[in-house]
Amino acid sequence: MPRADELRLIARVARMYYLDDMKQGDIAARLTISQATISRLLRRARDEDVVRISVHTPSGTFPELEESLCRKFGMTEVIVAECGEDREGQILRRMGEAAALYLETTLQPGEIVGISSWSESLLHTVENIHPNRRAAAARVVQILGGMGDPSVQKHATNLTTRLAQLIGAQPQHLSTQGVTSSKAAQKALTSDPFVRETMAFFPQITMALVGIGAVEPSKLLADSGNVFTPAELAELAQLGAVGDICLNFFDKDGKPVPSSFQERVIGIGLDQLRQARRVVAVAGGARKVAPLLGAMRGKLIDVLVTDQYTAARLDAVQA
Repeated sequence: MPRADELRLIARVARMYYLDDMKQGDIAARLTISQATISRLLRRARDEDVVRISVHTPSGTFPELEESLCRKFGMTEVIVAECGEDREGQILRRMGEAAALYLETTLQPGEIVGISSWSESLLHTVENIHPNRRAAAARVVQILGGMGDPSVQKHATNLTTRLAQLIGAQPQHLSTQGVTSSKAAQKALTSDPFVRETMAFFPQITMALVGIGAVEPSKLLADSGNVFTPAELAELAQLGAVGDICLNFFDKDGKPVPSSFQERVIGIGLDQLRQARRVVAVAGGARKVAPLLGAMRGKLIDVLVTDQYTAARLDAVQA
């Protein structure tokens, strides 16, 4: 077939497919050409520059940044929320909105969702979730001890209960401290049948919602009483700790930082967390950059919801 005639046919097929919104089978029937040939001609349309496909990036979205972080750190998904200002309050609100939408759109029927306590980012996430009108999740499991100072106790309890209500699941509370006074106390508390019942769900979790902590605890966590002493935190920093997930401390490469302090924590361990199909972290702000880098390098999380400023800082660093 002469070149000009071939290009005419390519253009004809491309216009029918892209502009007239016709299906390939209908085009094949109209032109009396096999559907396989139509598919080949549509591929040629792009190769010959007859068709040029462009995707307009809507304002307030950051697909290139998200894709760059996914490639660099091997993440399943990165969601970058637009923030008007690089301030903690603004970041928490916008991350919460973005994380809530992610949860609403990806939650699968019958899921067992694990959720950490004492995370402001997860509080904002739950506050922004709309009631689920689709098939419900099975259970929401608290994966870090939530007992603490009575004035802030409602945060840990309400977080698990409210999420369960919103996604039509059964709440499973871990009604004990996050940090005990001693290894003996931790052993005694984890022997409680109700605590054991909740911890038995840890290996069954399909999606874990976690915050990422810096070595210096957030105000919410500090107020809860579920923290180590300043001397213990200083020791953890000297050992190379940069952050934690559910009070499991790790270094800049995401490797666990062994210490006797870990024996006092009641909650999910990093090995158990890795068994979840997806671990979704909601975290942002300048002080979370080092912890996030460690968690991403160590493959401790699969999905990250963060803000545009934190994402840019993460993307500027070597994986």
